[in-house]
Amino acid sequence: MAQSLTLLVDGKSHTITVDDPDMPLIYALRDELALNNPRFGCGLAQCGACTVHVDGEPTRSCITPVASVAGRKITTLAGLGTAEKPHPLQTAWIEEQVNQCGYCINGWIMTGAALLAHNPHPSDAQIRDAFGDLICRCGTHNAAVKAVKRASGQA
Repeated sequence: MAQSLTLLVDGKSHTITVDDPDMPLIYALRDELALNNPRFGCGLAQCGACTVHVDGEPTRSCITPVASVAGRKITTLAGLGTAEKPHPLQTAWIEEQVNQCGYCINGWIMTGAALLAHNPHPSDAQIRDAFGDLICRCGTHNAAVKAVKRASGQA
């Protein structure tokens, strides 16, 4: 039976109708709301490409039932900052030239932004721990750590 849900995504309210309330959030964001981020990676919450913030907490949208986040604040990479006023981590990513293919960048920036929200001045070890369960084949892990340090004012 179809169910209407209200999703609060990037500061905007959207009402969608779903046949299955256990449908993963990523499908609602990409298919129903036509958002380019997050990315579908593994579908098992192992890579992080699908990371969004739900009430400020990094959440793997590939395993999160859409009904479980109805009415909660969802932030995607697109809602983290704008071209005119990017999030400090987005600016630092560019300044540190964190070269990536772009596929997993969503998970890295969203995870780093959540870390900075909870810990404005993380150590290298804390940053590496936060990034520990993300997968990136480009090998720019050290540059990503530097970007978080720069965004925190420690670089």
